[in-house]
Amino acid sequence: MSSPAIKICGINTPASLDAAIKARADHVGFVFFPKSPRHVALADAVALGARADGRIGKVGLFVDADDAVLGEAVRTAKLTALQLHGAETPERAAQLRARFGLPVWKAISVTGPHDVARALTYTGAADLILFDAKTPAGTLPGGMGLSFDWSLIAHWKGPLAWGLAGGLTPGNVAEAIRLTGTPLVDTSSGVESAPGVKDEALIASFCNTVRAASPS
Repeated sequence: MSSPAIKICGINTPASLDAAIKARADHVGFVFFPKSPRHVALADAVALGARADGRIGKVGLFVDADDAVLGEAVRTAKLTALQLHGAETPERAAQLRARFGLPVWKAISVTGPHDVARALTYTGAADLILFDAKTPAGTLPGGMGLSFDWSLIAHWKGPLAWGLAGGLTPGNVAEAIRLTGTPLVDTSSGVESAPGVKDEALIASFCNTVRAASPS
């Protein structure tokens, strides 16, 4: 098995984008959610999208966004995929996939086996399921550095492509890959020196560790 694909989420500066590209990540995530410390304004998304164009995948992260917000972000940042991180239903995912003609990634917050099973409802509506940790009520939907019981998704064999997010760092990502066999890993706060501030050395360390890891 080849090493998992790598997504560095919460990229919001040219320096952090360049660091992800230099470290040979496969995707970067732009957060279009004003409450997040990693939020990217549309004006900045234009520059970041142009800088990344043709060099790395550009995933836009949205939380229950309306079509106007999504459309503007797709156009300005030239996104290559949409990540839905709110309460979007399979119907909504399918609608957006059809409207924008882009792959849709749906984040699923995992607390137990019932959440993993819920991923199956997105068959035919989403292109990839991102299993993530559930955050406390009233907080951000992600980027909190929390993880969940990885055994719940160990070597998941659902009908959809999938990935693992939630509290991944250079220190634990090899173990996460070994336990789950995930085809994709997604980190945000795990490669930061402060909330919303990416650390170039941590990005490099994370990517190198992923490439050196292997599933059990």
